[in-house]
Amino acid sequence: MIKFGFLPDGFTLPLIIKSCSKIGSVGLCKIVHCHVLEMGFKNHIHVVNELVGMYGKVGRMEDACKVFDGMVARSVLSWNTLVSGYAFNFDYVGACSVFKRMELEGLQPNYVTWTSLLSSHARCGLFDETMELFKVMRIKGVEISGEAVAVVLSVCADMDGVQRGKEIHGFVIKGGYEDYLFVKNALIGSYGKKCEDLGDAHKIFSDIKNKSLVSWNALISSYADSGLCDEAYEVFLKLEKSNGHSPVRPNVISWSAVISGFASNGRLEKSLELFRQMQLAKVMANCVTISSVLSVCAELAALNLGRELHAFAFRNLMDDNILVGNGLINMYMKCGVFKEGKLVFDNIEGRDLISWNSLIGGYGMHGLGENALRTFDEMIKAGVRPDKITFVAVLSACSHAGLVVAGRNLFDRMVTEFSIEPTVEHYACMVDLLGRAGLLQEANDIVRNMPIEPNECVWGALLNSCRMYRDTDVIEEIESRILALKSEITGSFMLLSNIYAADGKREDSARVRASAKEKGLKKIPGQSWIEVRKKIFTFSAGNVVHLEQGEIPAILNVLALQMASVHYNINSCFDQHYNSDESELLLVAN
Repeated sequence: MIKFGFLPDGFTLPLIIKSCSKIGSVGLCKIVHCHVLEMGFKNHIHVVNELVGMYGKVGRMEDACKVFDGMVARSVLSWNTLVSGYAFNFDYVGACSVFKRMELEGLQPNYVTWTSLLSSHARCGLFDETMELFKVMRIKGVEISGEAVAVVLSVCADMDGVQRGKEIHGFVIKGGYEDYLFVKNALIGSYGKKCEDLGDAHKIFSDIKNKSLVSWNALISSYADSGLCDEAYEVFLKLEKSNGHSPVRPNVISWSAVISGFASNGRLEKSLELFRQMQLAKVMANCVTISSVLSVCAELAALNLGRELHAFAFRNLMDDNILVGNGLINMYMKCGVFKEGKLVFDNIEGRDLISWNSLIGGYGMHGLGENALRTFDEMIKAGVRPDKITFVAVLSACSHAGLVVAGRNLFDRMVTEFSIEPTVEHYACMVDLLGRAGLLQEANDIVRNMPIEPNECVWGALLNSCRMYRDTDVIEEIESRILALKSEITGSFMLLSNIYAADGKREDSARVRASAKEKGLKKIPGQSWIEVRKKIFTFSAGNVVHLEQGEIPAILNVLALQMASVHYNINSCFDQHYNSDESELLLVAN
């Protein structure tokens, strides 16, 4: 346009500025700003309002404020654009400051200003404050927009406040907001936060005549977040099949929701299968997708795929995203590639608590207790305050590495220095730590003196310690406690049964198994897996055999002989009743 001698005017420049904000390049924004000044539009209110909005969209609120403060005349739209910029950048303090300044300068905030203020608090997780602001709006008689209602409904969803959501739903009906599609979408999200209200969410969805992609994604996400991944996938498939009758088709949010849903539900292979289908559908993965698939790679120890995802993230400039960075740390650490995990950690600029916890937990699960402790100390020096998860990770690391003194010290510091009340998980770690070290009496004392009721993890840790050191003095008491538990976890039952069987008490072993069966408990077969040539091979008892099944028992026998030659306790790795019969070892290839 400029090459042909035509200069943009007050109508063209706002369109150009909007395009810059969508591209997100700060450099490009600066260049366009320079053109605005050179062309003499410094005091053109519509152009300058767009400049304020542009800088807000690219996260440069200091520049937005400078432009705003340099304005000769401001409209209510100018103020609203600045408040909206702070809301967009998760800065409720800045939004409140501009709101108050607006009032002090004699301008009355309108419903758009109030909605932006609501949004700033909601985006910062200040849910109670958002609800209070909404209440003030109604008391003052401020016009309530559909956007404000949608913000409040999203807060109800995040607060898990279904009852409040129902109250706002009543307000929606009375106020005539039902025709707003985005309000109905927000209602789906609000009702979709609890399994028992998913029927209401589905009803609202079904009542929408012209469903948008947001409507579909809201319902898919609701099912996925509630752990109902099959139902989420069913809705997803309906969305795919609706292409012929509707302009909407699954986007990255739709795919990410079902992939994450299956990953969170332990359906790891299905999650990977969907990710591959997503790639074939030519839908570009985003940071949420990559983070979900990285968690699958971590659980399956699929290092090659994890590295491919790392390369993908690097090529698409996602590697500096904290979600992706933390996912990479977790993946590399769980796969035992500590050097690469630490390298990713070191390259993250804005490390958060999850980054530190992932590193500590990774060292701990591989028995590198000293590394975990050193990382914990570095974390404290960096000014990051540990949480309950941090202490579970570092106490578990001490347990696996046999660092009894350090573990005791950390448990005391958790209470005295960081004022964290121990949970049942922390007590389970301490029982495991002491039990593994042979301090069974001290471990037993902790269980007896716990201020909270021990669960199956605590009793299981104590029981396992008794098994390791063949201490049968407290077995009967532990049995009575385990049998009284209302738990769906079978691990302690099976361990107790195996202890009795190993001690020759077949009747007691059978009795424990019968008790588990009466409770409706079913043992999930143990599994292990390995990635070979980009394919995951899963070992599990009782499944279809792999073609190379005959070689596996022979290799296991060789390994068992080598372990025996160095006086390693084979029983700590193999079941007491292991034999080399091929029917006892089965392999399934997925």
